[in-house]
Amino acid sequence: MRWASAASRADRFDAGLAGAAADLHRTLGGARADLLLAFVSHEHRDHYAAVSALSETFEGALLVGCSAGSVIGGGHEIEDGPGVALCAAQLPGVDVEPLRLDAGSEVDVDAAAEEWAARARGPGPDDPHLLLLAEPFGLDTEPFLAALDDALPGVVKLGGLASGGTRPGENALFLGGTVLRAGAVGVALRGNLAVDTVVAQGCRPVGSPMFVTSCRENVLLQVDGRPPTEVLNRLFENADPREQALFRSSLFLGIEMDPDRTEYGRGDFLVRNLIGADPETGAIAVAAPLRETQVVQFHVRDAHTAADDLEQRLARHGPGSRAGSAPAGALLFSCLGRGRQLYGAPDHDTHVFQRRVGDVPLAGFFCNGEIGPVGGRTFLHGYTSAFGIFRPRTPSS
Repeated sequence: MRWASAASRADRFDAGLAGAAADLHRTLGGARADLLLAFVSHEHRDHYAAVSALSETFEGALLVGCSAGSVIGGGHEIEDGPGVALCAAQLPGVDVEPLRLDAGSEVDVDAAAEEWAARARGPGPDDPHLLLLAEPFGLDTEPFLAALDDALPGVVKLGGLASGGTRPGENALFLGGTVLRAGAVGVALRGNLAVDTVVAQGCRPVGSPMFVTSCRENVLLQVDGRPPTEVLNRLFENADPREQALFRSSLFLGIEMDPDRTEYGRGDFLVRNLIGADPETGAIAVAAPLRETQVVQFHVRDAHTAADDLEQRLARHGPGSRAGSAPAGALLFSCLGRGRQLYGAPDHDTHVFQRRVGDVPLAGFFCNGEIGPVGGRTFLHGYTSAFGIFRPRTPSS
């Protein structure tokens, strides 16, 4: 198994695409690629249709990719201008199955998930791994992910939402020689392949875990018998000025993932955005459904917390921790709100990956939402970095 990653900052699209493709060919040493991933920044939006030419350059490889606000490849995160990032993989003993969902006005996500599951499973006994790219304006991705989890339980599903566009029709999804402006594309990988996932949410809890004692759909009415804004006001009053600034700009709610857990720490919650508050009732609206008796806890995010969380999670996949074969390649789906905007410097998450995991080819893009598993289910995240680390399968994996 061989992977290669390359990226170009060239202003001209044709030069950037050709240069990145040539770098991949050199790294592969003439080996035939089975899978080709392409991420193209919005500065090249007039040339999305030309991405299909890669299917001829890498004959026999399945081309999958999408438009991007910024791209990741060749050891760098290109956030400050035009960019093309490519990743090629030679996958002996792995079946590569293309997947496609054309989004219309009313998509039956359950039927679509069953169709994807049937194609993904294939004729053999191996469970597949799914890479998934979706267009955020034309598909309600969260119900589709839930349906996929039901249709393919226990299967890794990883990816992101195309970015770069600001309205329907401006993003692009690439599959073979086709460019889609809505829906989803993906690839099922079956056979001699193991995938380790890392989803770094980058938040830390504040205050104490609390029970939801009253809620209505996604509106939190009471925690531990009190209005949630009352709890927040008390936390704010007791916080130092730096923490108070985070309350104003980077406050979230963590929702329990394991109802059997009795002790909670960082990483034990699914972190979701707060989307509104009612000063009269003290209720808070959350970007997730709620139910009574759930455990929740407020969280904040800053650069230090995000960096520390990523370091700890990737360290578990470093050379000293590997029980199976060494990684051959990796993909990174990172939020548009991370990168230079969060850390104040370029290439942060890429460099942490190289330091903790090793000199492994890495490619990806900055997403409108990141897709990855947390607590045994697949979620659409925000402000995360979701990694897929690929290696040959061993008997134990």
